[in-house]
Amino acid sequence: MLKTSDSLARRLIGSSIVYMRRFLFRILSVGPIPNHIAFIMDGNRRYAKKRNIAEATGYRAGFLAVMCMLKYCYELGVKYMTIYAFSIDNFRRRPEEVQYLMDLMLEKIEGLIKQESIVNGYGVRIHFVGNLKLLNERVRVAAEKAMQATANNTNSTLLICVAYTSTDEILHAVQSSCLEKWNEIQELDANQAQNGEITEEKLELNHIIKLVDIERHAYMGLAPDPDVLIRTSGETRLSNFLLWQTTSCLLYSPKVLFPEIGLRHLVSAVLNFQRLYPHLEKEKKQL
Repeated sequence: MLKTSDSLARRLIGSSIVYMRRFLFRILSVGPIPNHIAFIMDGNRRYAKKRNIAEATGYRAGFLAVMCMLKYCYELGVKYMTIYAFSIDNFRRRPEEVQYLMDLMLEKIEGLIKQESIVNGYGVRIHFVGNLKLLNERVRVAAEKAMQATANNTNSTLLICVAYTSTDEILHAVQSSCLEKWNEIQELDANQAQNGEITEEKLELNHIIKLVDIERHAYMGLAPDPDVLIRTSGETRLSNFLLWQTTSCLLYSPKVLFPEIGLRHLVSAVLNFQRLYPHLEKEKKQL
């Protein structure tokens, strides 16, 4: 009887918390809501050290924090969420740590695409963003499978940056744009040889590559620029993350470590965004 009462009490408390959270989000939605929030997950290892637990446990706690943020963003109406999961520079860490992170990534990717997962429950589409060729085959295949499995989900989008840095993204975009331009010019040269005329189209193609070409070939070209970038641990460095996309983005840096991030930090970031919204919009129009 006592166990039944405790279980009922927990369910009632849980339902009350969900109701209050949704009521809070309804109040927030009176103002502008960010369309895209990005996260730099800083502090997983320091969290483990602070609590005197294994680093692996710290990383797992960070994953739980990601799932909480995904749920809150979905309930709030944020359409895009991006996380900086693994930098190209992270490959320089101890081999055993890199291997553990790859194994954990594989485990969590497979969990994300299960029918009962939060991703399918909320209708979230997953994109893995970065130089995926650098991942081992098992992780790369799992990432491709997750993208394919969630391709029909349309409620919101989760972008997971792995094997990613901004400098690599910009280099990739420039190289792809140059190759595309070269192929177009070669094709027009072949047409000219047959038709014996120089077209206005060719003259246009001989101009420099345009900004839209670079942005179209960027890894993050499939999502709008973020409105808010949250980096935990109180750090304000971007660490080679979304340098191209954050020109008019609000940077919010709570002092908590990433596994400690919670609802109050997300609400604080949104309130700051709403307070500065007129200024941010003015900056975007001036670009």
